[in-house]
Amino acid sequence: MTSLQEPLARYAERLHAAADPDHHVASPLGAWLLLALCGPAAAGAERDELADVLGMDPPAAATTAAALLAEPHPLVPAATAVWHRAGYEPAGLADWYAGLPPRTATGPLPPQEALDDWAREHTLGLIDRFPLRVTPQVVLALASALATRISWAEPFDLTPAAALGAASGWAGTLTRVLRSPERGHRSWIAGTDRAGEVIVHMATAQPAATEEGRAGLAVVSVAAAPEVAPGDVLAAAYRLGAAAVAGAEPGRRSLFDLPLGETPLWRVREERVRTRAQGGREERHTAVLPCWSTRSEHDLTIGGLGFPAAIRAVAGDAQAEARQAALARFGRYGFEAAAVTGAFALVSLPPEGVARTAELRFGHPYAVVAMATDERRGGVGPWHGVPVFSAWVAEPEEPSAADLAGPP
Repeated sequence: MTSLQEPLARYAERLHAAADPDHHVASPLGAWLLLALCGPAAAGAERDELADVLGMDPPAAATTAAALLAEPHPLVPAATAVWHRAGYEPAGLADWYAGLPPRTATGPLPPQEALDDWAREHTLGLIDRFPLRVTPQVVLALASALATRISWAEPFDLTPAAALGAASGWAGTLTRVLRSPERGHRSWIAGTDRAGEVIVHMATAQPAATEEGRAGLAVVSVAAAPEVAPGDVLAAAYRLGAAAVAGAEPGRRSLFDLPLGETPLWRVREERVRTRAQGGREERHTAVLPCWSTRSEHDLTIGGLGFPAAIRAVAGDAQAEARQAALARFGRYGFEAAAVTGAFALVSLPPEGVARTAELRFGHPYAVVAMATDERRGGVGPWHGVPVFSAWVAEPEEPSAADLAGPP
């Protein structure tokens, strides 16, 4: 499977740049998965655009997405779906459907209530509304959902907010913040190309056992100097996060190469201790950071995020509507996050015409035959098509009390 680290880092930069520049959360992976599903249907200009946005050839992206969906992560449930309106069958739709990952749900376009239920079901109940509203113009719908709810392997301690430092505006508005425990978390200072010197903290979830080992989740926080652009800090976070889960700490700065004292990012102090560290120079790190939570919605049709091209690839000249709803909460004992990404193909309403509907009324004696079915792989069995019961209905009855009471 092609590595997703670099393609997703590039896509994340686009998505976050198009989002509200203030406090927000997003799932670049949730959006990327839908684009990857559409990739095999693309040709010409749409294929070229999707290759650029996906960061790889569309067939490779589709294979990568299918591999992720085929082996669900125990701590990050993921789901995808493609639905179409009855009677809508553009050229190539059947072939594209046949090539979708087996775990991608397909079928008739559900009503709004069912879409909301789907969002709730596949986000551990964290998101209760699908981010788009169904109208008569919607002929095709794509959806992805990702969610997690984990407990830290080692929970944080609490400390007064003044520990954030005199340069922090939050120190005067908060009462308490989180402090990393003595063991179980990782923190360091790193030099980066785009964001300069940054501070890094990583907390990990209690792992889940799998047949082949165990699965986990790491949440990496990265801060740079206040004047550094958010996009540069996010780019550094993606790079450092990928390295951290591999056990690396690129650009790590020795505390003995930094001056003693305070900056907006850290305070370095020195004390005499007994230590077996090499050369008698021991380095210790702790991290102080606030709890936080946020809910966000993002328009995915802007900022070169690929959705208009993806919808054209699978639905011809249809217009695209695409949004993502996301939330996250980071606290002392754990982390939870969810995102639902939806994309609709919209067409103009057809011209007015005439429709006839027949209501069939069994208002006089009629016949009933009960037929057995016996369908088997490669054919049918001996019971298939055998009439088992038959009747002539000539004496109708009122509904019974059980009928009136509804289902048991």
